[in-house]
Amino acid sequence: MSKFPLETIRHSASHVMAAAVKELFGDVKFDIGPATGDGFYYDFDMAHRLTPEDLETIEAAMRKLCNKKLPFESFELSRAEAEKLLRDNNQPYKLERLKDIPEGERISFYRCGDFTDLCRGPHVEHTGQIGAFKLMSIAGSYFRGDEKNPMLQRIYGTAFADKAELHAYLQLLEEAKKRDHRKLGKELDLFSFSDNVGPGLVLWHPKGAFIRNAFETYWRAEHYRNGYELLYTPHIGRSDLWRVSGHLECYKDAMYSPIKIDDAEYFVKPMNCPFHIEIYKSRLRSYRELPLRWAELGTVYRYEKSGVLHGLLRVRGFTQDDSHIFCTPEQIEEEIAEVLRFSLNIWKTFGFTEIKPYLATRPAKAVGEPERWEQALHSLENAVRKAGLQCEVDEGGGAFYGPKIDLKIKDAIGREWQTSTIQFDFNLPERFDMSYIGEDGKKHRPYMVHRALFGSLERFFGILVEQYAGAFPLWLAPIQARILPITEKQRDFAWEAARELKRKGLRVEVDDRSMGLGGRIKDARNERIAYLLVIGEREAAERRIAVRTRREGEVGALSIEQVAEKMQNEVDNKIC
Repeated sequence: MSKFPLETIRHSASHVMAAAVKELFGDVKFDIGPATGDGFYYDFDMAHRLTPEDLETIEAAMRKLCNKKLPFESFELSRAEAEKLLRDNNQPYKLERLKDIPEGERISFYRCGDFTDLCRGPHVEHTGQIGAFKLMSIAGSYFRGDEKNPMLQRIYGTAFADKAELHAYLQLLEEAKKRDHRKLGKELDLFSFSDNVGPGLVLWHPKGAFIRNAFETYWRAEHYRNGYELLYTPHIGRSDLWRVSGHLECYKDAMYSPIKIDDAEYFVKPMNCPFHIEIYKSRLRSYRELPLRWAELGTVYRYEKSGVLHGLLRVRGFTQDDSHIFCTPEQIEEEIAEVLRFSLNIWKTFGFTEIKPYLATRPAKAVGEPERWEQALHSLENAVRKAGLQCEVDEGGGAFYGPKIDLKIKDAIGREWQTSTIQFDFNLPERFDMSYIGEDGKKHRPYMVHRALFGSLERFFGILVEQYAGAFPLWLAPIQARILPITEKQRDFAWEAARELKRKGLRVEVDDRSMGLGGRIKDARNERIAYLLVIGEREAAERRIAVRTRREGEVGALSIEQVAEKMQNEVDNKIC
């Protein structure tokens, strides 16, 4: 086990990679090379256009540098000396980065062999301590992320303390590739994108739409069962609404251009919150009505740069499962505890059992009375404690308008996903002058809590595809079973069984193509069909079906009634 943190190993590996690139390709201008959550990268400006084949060459040069055990040597310069060094070495991007260092702050460099970099560190002691590494891919990257700036070449890599850890990570990546929702979405005919429609706008195919409708139906039923009321709101709103909410001031870059209607400007909504507030304000509210728990599957539109669009995980038009709770100060702790309980229950229904909350507290600049912040934080902490969860605290990491809990889930192969958010908001109630009449007959400001459970249905669907590797549990599967008669002689009974199972509400198909049984079974498995119902001569004579399931394998011969009962039990219990 290395004595250095993984981040230090990876950052050191990025320097060695930059040194190798300089050694191989000569005149190179460097930008930055940080460690990341799963590796490192470095951005380069050079005449040579990198290809995937170059990665092996660069890796080999890196290994030679590591074998030399070159020390990482730190030294400091004055600002004038640093500028001269970078200018003499023709490093314009580093000169720009130097300007980011505040006056009076130390300016440090690290030297490793022939490569010197403006860097605050830390690093391993010498290159022989870097461990195991691999270069992964090449991409384009604008300087400072601004498309008006030059396009640089970025090399991504990863590094670990030893070869065993690297091997385990690469195996995880291979499994992730198999589960990639973009690949499976195409193979299973679930969804697509079209340049004619526009990037980041999802087209739901019948099977994908069925799965989406199944979990939406469950979502609605559970919300009604847990005391929520459902809303519908428009897709556009007048500019005054977004001015009061603050979106035009703080969020305009993510909003689409206004639409002119009757000499007034309207914007396609990027969020649902202001509409729910307007429903709240449609009449005077009493403390007797509170808490109000309102939820909506509301489609919103946000501008995302084309470079960050990623299948269903990052789109421009998406449906939020948006909920807002309006309550009194006395009700807030119980409401937060209930929201967290409700969220955890939903996630566990979909098979996610490793769930961790992250609590973000009050930042230096914040709106809202300190007493309200304290009460809000107290209610969040108590909810986490009652749920029996270990919470990670991000001190000062809350939004200016309120503290929050983010829930992160681990999927079937151990990846962590940011999902649900429980967010206090002391800003919008003030901006919209929200109030209720208290027991004392006076006006009071309600507490407002935003709660997005799935976040967006599109992203949630993408996560589900990868969680199940396309093999959806029976209650979500668009086709639950496929009946396979071995020969033509069993066709009549196969269709009779299909009609009977369909009458019981089960989704069944018959595959009576003339191809061999093995080929039809292979096709069904490739389509992730959960139940294969085979009918041969003996089964037809006994009016039974040989059952094979994805979860249990060979089950044996069952009557139509027994098959229906078995499948329905799996559906009703939402077995994953």
